[in-house]
Amino acid sequence: MTLTDTGPLVALINRNDPNHSKCIAAARRLPARPLLTTWPCFTEAMYLVFRAGGYEGQEALWALFTAERLALRELDAADTSRMASLMRKYRDRPMDLADASLVAIAERLRIETVFSLDSDFQVYRLADGSVPQVIP
Repeated sequence: MTLTDTGPLVALINRNDPNHSKCIAAARRLPARPLLTTWPCFTEAMYLVFRAGGYEGQEALWALFTAERLALRELDAADTSRMASLMRKYRDRPMDLADASLVAIAERLRIETVFSLDSDFQVYRLADGSVPQVIP
């Protein structure tokens, strides 16, 4: 599965998003498995697609989930503790909850690639000191 940030979820759905074409092209190059995200990213995406296109945008995001093209990873107590630590560490950026959830899940599942439009992922370090590979 490809760990996916809010930005690509919004861009995949919103044809008016300036990154729509880039994210569609990147998604076509990804393995034919569901995209993986977290509840904080999904929540943020729901808000943003509604602002961009109303309920139709939200319905399209739900359709990705119900068609099993998008999977939501639950966060456990260790993840939320790690998220708080990460947000403290990167408070100068500042790191938001969605980004912290992705880094925590990447560490737990040993995922080294993130589908994101957020340049902050070039700054974030995983627990082993590595920088996640960002696509597109």
